[in-house]
Amino acid sequence: MSPLMPYPKEYQVATIKFQEFLMDVKNNADFGSGHMAYTLAQGVFQVFRRRLSLEQAILFADTLPVGLRALFVSDWNPNEQQKAFTDRQQMNQEVAELRPKHNFAHLTGDPINDVAKALRNQVDEQEMDRLLSTFPDGAMEFWQPHNHP
Repeated sequence: MSPLMPYPKEYQVATIKFQEFLMDVKNNADFGSGHMAYTLAQGVFQVFRRRLSLEQAILFADTLPVGLRALFVSDWNPNEQQKAFTDRQQMNQEVAELRPKHNFAHLTGDPINDVAKALRNQVDEQEMDRLLSTFPDGAMEFWQPHNHP
């Protein structure tokens, strides 16, 4: 390794990749700021995480770039009861429950979709889909972007 680059490239570009992700979420949701996108993404990650076992959540986190991995595991209560995947509307409502006074999920038609589109620009989709196919029913559908009019 070069003395100017003492750590892996993934960590050198972490901030850039994280900002790209938040800008994608912001644009997908038609939000005005990255702060709004951050809360939306954190809410979506938490909703998904609640539906996985601890082992599955760790495996999923390992498919994420370092900045998204950190967001995925932040504020985690590993003792929280695992939930089942439900319909998209209910899970989107759950996204809106994170910091409700500062959460603008209600302004977008499908917050999970807004984050799913952005996430797929940041990960190895084949690897993520391979992993999701081993998860409970609903996991793959959760991260499948939908085209809305």
